[in-house]
Amino acid sequence: MFGKILIANRGEIACRVIRTAGKLGIRTVAVYSDADANALHARMADEAVHIGGSAPAESYLSMEKVIEAAKQTGSDAIHPGYGFLSENSSFCQLCAENNLVFIGPPAHAIETMGSKSAAKQLMEQAGVPLLPGYHGADQNPQLLKNFAEQIGYPVLLKAVSGGGGKGMRQVWNAGEFDEALGAAKREALSGFGDDAMLIEKYLEAPRHVEVQVFFDNFGSGVYLYERDCSVQRRHQKIIEEAPAPNLPEGLREQMGEAALRAAAAVSYVGAGTVEFLLDSTGNFYFMEMNTRLQVEHPVTEMITGQDLVEWQLRVAYNEPLPCQQSDLAIRGHAFEARIYAEDPANEFLPAAGRLDWLQQPAESASVRVETGVVQGDEVGVFYDPMIAKLIVWDEDRQRGLARLDRALAAYRIIGVTTNINFLRRLATNVAFIAEDLSTDFIARHETSLFAEVRPLPHSLAPLACLYLLLRRQANLRSAADPTSPWHALDNWRMNAPAVNEETILVGNTEYVIRAEKTGWQTYAMNLANDSYLVSGELAGNEMTATVNGHRQIATVVEHRRDGAAVISMFTADTQFEFKPVEADLGEEVDHDDGSGFKAPMNGTIVDILVKAGDQVSAGDTLVIMEAMKMEHAIKAPGDGLISEVFYIKGDLVDGGAALLSFEPA
Repeated sequence: MFGKILIANRGEIACRVIRTAGKLGIRTVAVYSDADANALHARMADEAVHIGGSAPAESYLSMEKVIEAAKQTGSDAIHPGYGFLSENSSFCQLCAENNLVFIGPPAHAIETMGSKSAAKQLMEQAGVPLLPGYHGADQNPQLLKNFAEQIGYPVLLKAVSGGGGKGMRQVWNAGEFDEALGAAKREALSGFGDDAMLIEKYLEAPRHVEVQVFFDNFGSGVYLYERDCSVQRRHQKIIEEAPAPNLPEGLREQMGEAALRAAAAVSYVGAGTVEFLLDSTGNFYFMEMNTRLQVEHPVTEMITGQDLVEWQLRVAYNEPLPCQQSDLAIRGHAFEARIYAEDPANEFLPAAGRLDWLQQPAESASVRVETGVVQGDEVGVFYDPMIAKLIVWDEDRQRGLARLDRALAAYRIIGVTTNINFLRRLATNVAFIAEDLSTDFIARHETSLFAEVRPLPHSLAPLACLYLLLRRQANLRSAADPTSPWHALDNWRMNAPAVNEETILVGNTEYVIRAEKTGWQTYAMNLANDSYLVSGELAGNEMTATVNGHRQIATVVEHRRDGAAVISMFTADTQFEFKPVEADLGEEVDHDDGSGFKAPMNGTIVDILVKAGDQVSAGDTLVIMEAMKMEHAIKAPGDGLISEVFYIKGDLVDGGAALLSFEPA
């Protein structure tokens, strides 16, 4: 086996490879950028080498720097993870030229499958079903538009060298085509250095089902069953599961055999994923092949009991596959939920910030957390905003979903906006439970998934009040002279009950609670004519509380948001923020007159499409920003005049910065 390998990646996948390599007795080398100087993967590896600036082009995408780090540390092989250089045939070839084993497929397989147009032509020869489309080399925009007309709208524009939903746009009619093509080409050029596009007929409401395949250097290949990855936003997966629900055994075998033919057509070696679209009639169509390990590979590991990274290492070391097809079987059901720093309520815009509080669910044989961050780390703008992957397993799908919901409830993050609550709504959605899956699932169930935030239930307000009272008692006990009457916080009055009146603010709603002390850390509380008998104790960030006989444990964290002190409380069922309202705080006034257009996130100005003095119409695109591999178009809300533009193309801007001045007509 290899003595030492270098992992040419970062984050959770680098940590994942390091763990398996350590299990096999292989020493590991991490590489890191300026932004990742203190990153978890760099601290977990046996050695770590700095390779450049924070921008991927200056570090993780620099083939020469990665190769030099491998040679400098005496590494035998390079594991590329996924993303970055993992599907770069030139990098694979460069490894060979420097006597380094590339832990992945051969360069010719990467090159062929990396070109979606070439892959489609090869799949047609191999007898793998294809969707109607244009896969030619001529990229004349008018030609592409003409083909879209011939295929018939809706169509899907896809970057020839793309992946992960980048460089992809859905087009419903000819009027949208030009703008969608321009945006897709820019995104593809930025992400892959190639803006060539292909066009496919867009299937409405298909399922996205992918098959995990594995080949060794001796011509043996197996498929490790399939994953359903239909639930997506921005063409990127957020919940995956294995096996695909409601898939007849005969169809499972057909898709598995088609996936093996697809891989064999390029003499594949290593781990690969063949992605299919599955329509409601049971017909499936080849989408693409990812010539690397997939983000969602853990769900396959959970149902097969295999370590796919170990398979990668053994195959790269020229060992035969550990299993044959007859040795593999499906056991139970697994889900993976991707924990992202993003705002689902704001078009899933990526978020950046510091992980002020990070509490993960307890890991077990049925719950697995793969992450590359720890509490205190920064989620920056240079890389994908995924914080972690939460993987759960159980004996069947129904139990797996229940376990997923419980694990998500125990995942608690403060400091950046996350999609955790949205994932819980997904996991408990009636249609999702009923296996009504399709790639437009989120759009079809928008009403239930993006339900308005309801006011805090009155039954939770006493918990917030109890925390404030217990915190004061704890502060009293730590005072220099806790027996001094000047430190007493019990609201004692002669011939009158000891009553505290607390006002808390949740969102824009105020709750006024009267709390009469009736015993040691016990209170009779009243809120809007509802009565509660409340008691509890506080130990660090954990509060045990009993409200009207209902005992529960809450995690409470004090922190700052937008410069203001707030308190976050997590219970088994919910999370909410509140602020204690002190007397004479005064009234906060918003001085923003609404005329400025603010950057929705930290990022780079990709293009400014207007100048001062321009008249614009409602819906016109004014500015295009990019952050965390995603483009965001800022559009005019109505007709008006651009009076001033504050940035130019290429500028880096902070979230909340005014980009331009707009005067409504």
